[in-house]
Amino acid sequence: MEKKVILITGASSGIGKSCAEFLSSKSYMVFGTTRNKELISKSREGDNAVAMIYLDVINEESVVNAVNEVFKETGRIDVLINNAGMGMAGAVEDSSDNDVKRQFETNIIGAVRVINEVLPHMREAGSGMIINIGSVAGYIPIPYQGVYSATKAALLSLTFSLRNEIRQFGLNACIVQPGDTKTNFTVNRKMTQKSLSGTPYESRMKHSISVMEKDEINGSDPISVAKTIYRILKRKNPPISVTVGFKYKIIAFLFRIVPEKLREALIASLYA
Repeated sequence: MEKKVILITGASSGIGKSCAEFLSSKSYMVFGTTRNKELISKSREGDNAVAMIYLDVINEESVVNAVNEVFKETGRIDVLINNAGMGMAGAVEDSSDNDVKRQFETNIIGAVRVINEVLPHMREAGSGMIINIGSVAGYIPIPYQGVYSATKAALLSLTFSLRNEIRQFGLNACIVQPGDTKTNFTVNRKMTQKSLSGTPYESRMKHSISVMEKDEINGSDPISVAKTIYRILKRKNPPISVTVGFKYKIIAFLFRIVPEKLREALIASLYA
């Protein structure tokens, strides 16, 4: 049986890299994308190698070229995993227009660019799966990561809409929402410029970020996300949304049933 082809954006580290390596070991043909050109020359070596190609989701030409490269080599793209993303910490008031645009450009507009480039190929084949990597921050908005949380909430809504739109063509979509995960995101956390220059939010912001960092350092291994995606790919009727990790599944359930005021109080007690 011919191997299914998977395209994973943002596959040079963290969740994307774990997904690429794990799924490749499960006999999928995996293409990972990166902006690091040095990684591209080192890829495709050894068994179960992940083929790395250049892609920058904020550049339309780059997206077109990357998808065409995969399609020319394989003649198909069976699964797209939209993992590329970025986030910045800082109060909403300390987020400039550029800070906001940068996060939405990568996490939402970039995801749509790749989806729109891949969909015609999937439609023609009459099959395909799009998996967006969201975050529990999409439904548990975290103080001092408000814009990032907003992008993940938008990605959740986008996935629901997309799923209904593409069902008529025999295609599917879902969103995977990890909780705190042990990746380089912690040490590479970016801050908005205003939050670094005497912000009135400084004290509580530092406390909130320290809580986040502790949770991330003690978070789950990114392989848990890769295994979740593998289970989704093996299902005939995949779910709309999957939260990764037992603790976060419980939190997700509780957040659906408790009053909004109680949710707000709980988040405030943890972070703000």
